[in-house]
Amino acid sequence: MAPSGSRNIKKGCWRVLYWIPVLFIALVVAWSYYAYVLQLCIGKKPAVWVVCVIYLLVYHVVFIMFVWAYWQTIFTRPMNPLKEFHLSYSDKELLEREDRGESQQEILRRIARDLPIYTRTNSGAIRFCDRCQLLKPDRCHHCSVCNKCILKMDHHCPWVNNCVGFSNYKFFMLFLAYSLLYCLFITATDLQYFIKFWLNGLPDTQAKFHILFLFFSACMFSVSLASLLTYHCWLVCRNRSTLEVVRAPVFRHGTDKSGFSLGFSKNFRQVFGDEVKYWPIPVFSGLGDGCSFPTCLVNLDPEQPSSSPTRSHPVSKR
Repeated sequence: MAPSGSRNIKKGCWRVLYWIPVLFIALVVAWSYYAYVLQLCIGKKPAVWVVCVIYLLVYHVVFIMFVWAYWQTIFTRPMNPLKEFHLSYSDKELLEREDRGESQQEILRRIARDLPIYTRTNSGAIRFCDRCQLLKPDRCHHCSVCNKCILKMDHHCPWVNNCVGFSNYKFFMLFLAYSLLYCLFITATDLQYFIKFWLNGLPDTQAKFHILFLFFSACMFSVSLASLLTYHCWLVCRNRSTLEVVRAPVFRHGTDKSGFSLGFSKNFRQVFGDEVKYWPIPVFSGLGDGCSFPTCLVNLDPEQPSSSPTRSHPVSKR
């Protein structure tokens, strides 16, 4: 078999394996729906029908929002840098002819003068991706799993089999929020039946064991989701990404972990947008284009275009 054919088979196998965590979550959610709706609520005595109907109405609202946000997080394609950041054919040839790193940096600095790029590498060089052959916009990073540069990359999440970045970070936040709400609602409404289980107040049926494991599963997921949501809320309030916590962005004047922070309100609106009605809905409402971001810096890079990076970007809906 040709080497290229074996590589394609290997890549195909890895693509299938990457979906296993997503399939696991889907199966857990499907089982929780069966256990809560069919085993816990439906089939109760007429005396508790009204309560069960209220439970089911609230449950389905939370369930729909949770699944919607999860779907958007998985299937929203991460945004890549605009074509202005890619090297032209002539620039690629010019860069390849140069052997010395300093000469290559001179070429990259010349190209970067016309682009809104304010971050650098730790050594002060222009951030360039050899694989994608482009100048990296601010907050852009190359994902080794997706094999492409992702705008405002936060991390690659195996539970959604996707990169979490500029295009779907709001969806990821809503997914965490609604999944936590989903687990807390199940825990609160299942608690009375869980207590009856230990007091032997439940009939010895199949539903008994579903109620037990549903309560334990919801509690377990609630703890992990609460910690993860709290962490990402902190990131949003500071206008930082997970990668920027690991390695703070470097500007021309040096490292500045708060270089993109504009204050709590503006930081929040960078992700969720200016229109309040869109905040709880899994539709894109963030600010900007993902290639440039306003900063809190006073001393801007004199080599960059005169347009101010502190200017707010218009709302972009996709």
